[in-house]
Amino acid sequence: MEVPCVRVEREEGETVRRALAERDVLANDFEITAEDGWLYIPVDDPDAVPEEYEIVERPVPAREHPEMPADVLGYEPSYERLGGIVILDEDDPARAEEIAEAVMASALPAKTVLNRASKIRGDLRVREWDVLAGDGTETVHREYGFEYALDLAAVYFSPRLATERHRVVERVHEGERVFDMFAGVGPFVIPAAGRGAEAVGVDLNERAIEYLRENARRNGVADRVNAIHGDVRNVVAGSSGRCQPSDGVRDVVAGSSDRHGSDADPDRGYEDWADRLVMNLPHSADEFLDAAVTLAGEACTIHYYDIQHEDDPFGPGERAIREAAEPDYDVSVEERTVVRSYAPHELNVCLDVRLSR
Repeated sequence: MEVPCVRVEREEGETVRRALAERDVLANDFEITAEDGWLYIPVDDPDAVPEEYEIVERPVPAREHPEMPADVLGYEPSYERLGGIVILDEDDPARAEEIAEAVMASALPAKTVLNRASKIRGDLRVREWDVLAGDGTETVHREYGFEYALDLAAVYFSPRLATERHRVVERVHEGERVFDMFAGVGPFVIPAAGRGAEAVGVDLNERAIEYLRENARRNGVADRVNAIHGDVRNVVAGSSGRCQPSDGVRDVVAGSSDRHGSDADPDRGYEDWADRLVMNLPHSADEFLDAAVTLAGEACTIHYYDIQHEDDPFGPGERAIREAAEPDYDVSVEERTVVRSYAPHELNVCLDVRLSR
């Protein structure tokens, strides 16, 4: 089958292969091939390949017998990958240990194996972990050409939402003002800035904001990102606070009047500022709709995430948005997206809603 490959002269092959391995973009299920003095190195994330490398589509053979965890165990275990971390969700400690040993013995590029030890808890949406193999809970995750440093024990991050995040970010235009009300380590903010938007990210979790600042620098978008620690409702109000620059990324405490960009009135925070709002707090986003309406500019698209019963997954969210925005804004639903199944008979959904004053 045809897969994306980095085309490189044979004598440079090992150097380039190591560079791609460090970026965790090698397609390990396919063989590296050679022809006419060139090597073709398969990659699974061409967007994350440095621009200096040439990428071509080419038929390459699959590895005949990759030694994966299932080969070691004799059955297919369930796991997720996040950077160099393999994540398990096993109730049986003995089975979890067995899978962890198989992961580390296999060809899977993993440095650490974690097992979920608690549900997501508290306003900061973090959970506890059992470290079964390796050391630590910090990693660098790569997604659609961007890198995110994070610590799973300190912040919330779900690799399952990568496709949905990409769907939203693809709608961002250069010059837009994008505001993520619950930004985490920046998986909406960073690629939005990468598309030329001025992007603001707010989060209650101070560690998440620290990672957001680091990730803005890591991805070369620090000049277009404001990282704000605090409650987004205070940011909207423009309450007293302080701001100090931090390596090119705006280091803002909730409500500071030192804003990046001339369009933000320092006396009123970010009121009437946003062209696009992301509200990815599906269990309680409705509690922040008044703040969202205050943030919205003359015309604004809201990406509103919700979890509802499958019988009416979109109705409650739409009604809540209309109640908060009308009559000041005309409200139109542009798209209704089922993101994933959340629980039996419950769906995680997104409403893309256009507000026009």
